Amino acid sequence: MKSIFEEKEFRIRDAFFLVIAMGAMVTAIIFIPQQAIQILFLAAYSFVLFLFTYIAVEKWFISVLPPLAFLVLYLSGCWNILLVNLFAIFFAVSIVVYLGGLFSWTTVLVFAALIVAMDVVQVLGTGFMGAAADRFVELELPILIRVPTYPVEGGIGLGLGDIFLAGLLAIQSMRKYGRKAAVISAVSIGFAFFIYEVIAFSLRIFIYFPATIIVVCGWLLSLGLYQLITQKRSS
Repeated sequence: MKSIFEEKEFRIRDAFFLVIAMGAMVTAIIFIPQQAIQILFLAAYSFVLFLFTYIAVEKWFISVLPPLAFLVLYLSGCWNILLVNLFAIFFAVSIVVYLGGLFSWTTVLVFAALIVAMDVVQVLGTGFMGAAADRFVELELPILIRVPTYPVEGGIGLGLGDIFLAGLLAIQSMRKYGRKAAVISAVSIGFAFFIYEVIAFSLRIFIYFPATIIVVCGWLLSLGLYQLITQKRSS
């Protein structure tokens, strides 16, 4: 990806406009007709699948297979929650892998702060994020990962933007401190989500909550743990 962009990296201005675009997209989804959302998403998602596969294998006849499989499965009667999660995970991992290296340490800090602010406004302020998620769930589009809960009946969902932020922070931790810091970051973010889910199902305060807050809190905890482990070993 760096060779495609001629070794350029995202600047702070780019991070700002990226977050603005994400917030605008969430708002637009509320006012776009349901069928239009479906058509636009299928077209965009299929193109991205083709693009990411082509970057990896550089053969167009192989690159058309993932988007073709996605469209056939989605439009057929065998589409289910497992396939939704599978394609959502594939998309999230691809985004993290291909775009993670285009951020610098400073840019990712600015991006994280901006996306948390946008998430809070769109979830707790306008409520557009939750409404947009409901529309995607109704259309069964792979824009978030959903898993059932037990013993409480129901389910929880995590948006791809939250997963992208978590992966982005883990990659930047690896670039700055090494692979061990990235592993600690991933585990710490997962632990933060576990604690949140326990509290959420116990108190039942929020139906929707800006998960980017949890991602950032888990990541900051990982930085503290890494520094603590490093200091103990050096002493």
